[in-house]
Amino acid sequence: MRKNAKSYMLIFLGVVVGALVFWQFGPHSYPAASGLESALMTAPASTEQSTSSLRDLNNAFVEISEKASPAVVTVFTDKVLKVNQMSNPFFFNSPFEDFFGDFFGRKQPQQPQQQQPEQREYHQRGMGSGVIISEDGYILTNNHVIADADTIQVRMSEKKTYAAKIIGTDPKTDIALIKIDAKHLPTIKVGDSDQLRVGEWVLAIGSPLSENLEHTVTAGIVSAKGRSNLGLADYEDFIQTDAAINPGNSGGALVNIDGELVGINAAIVSQSGGFQGIGFAVPINMAKQVMESLLKNGTVVRGYLGIYIQDVDENMAKAMDLPEPTGALVADLEKDGPGDKAGLKHGDVIIEMNGAKITSSTELRNTIASMAPDSKITLKVLRDGKEIELHAKLEKQKAEETSPAAAQKIEKKLGFDVVTLTKDLAAKYELDRSLKGVVITEIRSDEAYNAGLKEGDLIVSVNRQTVENVDDFSKAVADLQKGDAVMLRVVRGERAFFVAFTL
Repeated sequence: MRKNAKSYMLIFLGVVVGALVFWQFGPHSYPAASGLESALMTAPASTEQSTSSLRDLNNAFVEISEKASPAVVTVFTDKVLKVNQMSNPFFFNSPFEDFFGDFFGRKQPQQPQQQQPEQREYHQRGMGSGVIISEDGYILTNNHVIADADTIQVRMSEKKTYAAKIIGTDPKTDIALIKIDAKHLPTIKVGDSDQLRVGEWVLAIGSPLSENLEHTVTAGIVSAKGRSNLGLADYEDFIQTDAAINPGNSGGALVNIDGELVGINAAIVSQSGGFQGIGFAVPINMAKQVMESLLKNGTVVRGYLGIYIQDVDENMAKAMDLPEPTGALVADLEKDGPGDKAGLKHGDVIIEMNGAKITSSTELRNTIASMAPDSKITLKVLRDGKEIELHAKLEKQKAEETSPAAAQKIEKKLGFDVVTLTKDLAAKYELDRSLKGVVITEIRSDEAYNAGLKEGDLIVSVNRQTVENVDDFSKAVADLQKGDAVMLRVVRGERAFFVAFTL
């Protein structure tokens, strides 16, 4: 019995010693660490990994900036303003001159004479940004950057300055195309703005606030896409970003993380006039369509369906028994227009075009405008709760104004600016809305001014040739040369008359 007890004791001691040896040299040779100790023990590897990721992102921003910045330019504009003022100093030709005229050595006329105002010139200067999109000098910018400019200068990243000419502009999208005489210029790869996703990193590059701040680079994300109804342009499909954009950034580049140009910075929403985290850029896909049309036609040619549309809200959807408030509601149609010919009726809700879903009136309007005239489209329409399919052929959208390149030629020849008469202009200048023609918006030459022309005059014919819009007017004056006489039939208020002068 004692022998057995002694054996059991030896076995027990052997197990204990073995356990101690295993514990000392085995995988659990150290006591288990607490949560804090464990974090501290693994921190070096985690920190190194995080630092590496941040360094990669940092290097990506640096590489994008270094590659893209040389293709972003600063755009300077100058506009000459003529202001009428009295030519004599002090109080000559005023009631006080009756008392002090002889004192200043001037003989007073027996009868008061009306003095003609003297024009003085003042320079209004502006600044914005632009993006070089071809090695031979084509530059995209905003229309509002170069609108009404008499001269345009472009300064490169290496400080060299070039004179620029306008190829064309499109106020409806706020895009302009200008060109400088240069070769082998740096460019940015053009991306696909349709592939942008909300939350993506983007960089904004431009010249905010001052020429001393040119080539400023700011970073942010795509905050939203498809922003519209902002009142910034007729055709709006803006990319919204929180990358800092300030006055002067207009026309600059919005670049994605791959270094591709995805937008042309255009505007900000601000209560202070400065950056508040809401900036907008024209998608590069829209800007490209405008650019290609300007290069090909000198103006933007758009498709036209001849319908007036609006969004469908919840109340409309409920009243019309629609499954959801989506699509474009046809409010009215132009008689014998493409939509009318296709069989559309007011009250129809367009939910698809060419197989693509239509979610809003803005989406349909932009899509139609981006298509060429004579394009054939298929529409899926909800009418009285039933889906029907209609087919239409787009026409050319009626021109409302000419390209700035043509406008510059008109201004140079005639000395004034014109636009096609619209309802708003008719109301502003108290003209009959049923009339057609072009309205003078600004007079620049003494010849036109002395002939009696004024801002707001409606020109309905040139040398007895009827004009209904700026395109007609441009064609009518195309062959006129310096020294030629031009006769205009003008409507001012309710009165019509002729004006003639020599170019």
